[in-house]
Amino acid sequence: MSVVSLLGVKVLNNPAKFTDKYEFEITFECLEALEKDLEWKLTYVGSATSDQYDQELDSLLVGPVPVGVNKFLFEADAPKTTRIPDADVLGVTVILLTCAYDGREFVRVGYYVNNEYDSEELNTDLP
Repeated sequence: MSVVSLLGVKVLNNPAKFTDKYEFEITFECLEALEKDLEWKLTYVGSATSDQYDQELDSLLVGPVPVGVNKFLFEADAPKTTRIPDADVLGVTVILLTCAYDGREFVRVGYYVNNEYDSEELNTDLP
């Protein structure tokens, strides 16, 4: 059994505009005291064809972590469109929430993200 278990992730701002921050409420349980911090990261997958377009939106060290159930808010800025290929700005992609302890990843949660215009006209007849 793992010393740290992810109990839940709540997306606080869904749906959101592309330029809005990502906001997650993360709940986890720690069964024993940890010597080091937990490192949480949020990564935007900019293209399915190459990881060179992946953007680490933010990382956060959480610690010291007390034994028991813990909860925190993780906010990350939106991705930079200039680092995403034009063909991949619209459509479905993925964001990855990961957690590592002592450099070893032990949690990976992925969410599908559908990027589209907020106008039916623009979605039908792309500019």
